[in-house]
Amino acid sequence: MDFPIRHLCCVLISLIAGVAHGLEITSQGPTSIEKASSESVKLDCQFSLAPEDSGPLDIEWSLLASDNQKEDKVVILYSGDRAYEDYYPAVKGRAHFNSPDPKNGDASINLTGLKSSDTGTYQCKVKKAPGIRSRKMLLTVMVRPSKPRCSAEGPTQEGKDVVLRCTSSEGTNPLQYTWEKTSDNKILPASAVLDPVGGTMNVRNASISSSGTYRCTAKNRVGMEDCILHLGITPPPNTAGIIAGAIIAVLLALIIIAIVLFCCCRARHRKKYEKEISYEIREDVPPPKSRVSTARSFTSVGSQRSSLGSMSPSNLHEYALKPQYDKIPSVEEYERPPSHTPLPPPVASKIAGRNLSRMGGIPVMIPAQNKDGSIV
Repeated sequence: MDFPIRHLCCVLISLIAGVAHGLEITSQGPTSIEKASSESVKLDCQFSLAPEDSGPLDIEWSLLASDNQKEDKVVILYSGDRAYEDYYPAVKGRAHFNSPDPKNGDASINLTGLKSSDTGTYQCKVKKAPGIRSRKMLLTVMVRPSKPRCSAEGPTQEGKDVVLRCTSSEGTNPLQYTWEKTSDNKILPASAVLDPVGGTMNVRNASISSSGTYRCTAKNRVGMEDCILHLGITPPPNTAGIIAGAIIAVLLALIIIAIVLFCCCRARHRKKYEKEISYEIREDVPPPKSRVSTARSFTSVGSQRSSLGSMSPSNLHEYALKPQYDKIPSVEEYERPPSHTPLPPPVASKIAGRNLSRMGGIPVMIPAQNKDGSIV
């Protein structure tokens, strides 16, 4: 007796629940979805109606505010047998109902061209009096890693530390970086220290065997990108040779500077010497007559003229025999040997000094000369 009564009670309860809750959301898919940017996503919201649900059908998709202080934003709406797809400007032209007639039980929507700003919690609310049902879904739009940039920092010399760096400018965290060697034995150096979050690989005390081609891969849950780096480790430079070469170069430069300075000084002294020589007066060139001697010659000529006027015929022959001391010898007389030089008339030597003064003559001192005519 107890079993039939219990069974009857269960049936009555189920009937009452069906009458009270005829509208149901039937979607069983995941409530959390991760997608990459620029992709498309379907937010599933299937529902079923009961004969008792006789009111108008309203479907509303909204983006719930992360802060309770803010209002929810209606993304797309179906009401009065009409869809309003351009309700929210941020997803205008990118949000559409999956079914052309949502009242048939499919309230799902499609979002295309996803952006990182589309990340959030979306709620599907189906209303048909007297039932109201809703379903929430978390959408995370992740950005794929951009193509990373590989570079080497530090001296690429044997025995030095070299840091290989890999950086992706875009990409939703968490980003993971991995390094691998793609040439030779494809084994990373034993001294390499990896940082999968920072994207660096520190090769300590690098050797020639560390040279090769390396690939860095940046990845997250929605994509990956890589870059290639060619690393060449060179032997250390010959420091002693560099120092010796620098010293030799400095010495050569000093020698060249010294030679240039010596040549300049020598040319300057030579020019100065030639200038001094050009101003020297040669001893064999007779000096020009001064204004005093010229005045004396004019005075002498005037005296001679006055003397000639006062002379008598008796002493005229004595004046004729007067030696011409003020006469400049000619070139032939200078070049004539001393033996051929004519001697002055003996009469002139007998003229006394007082007779010479009385005749108006002026005693003149003739400097001594050598045979070649130069003044002693």
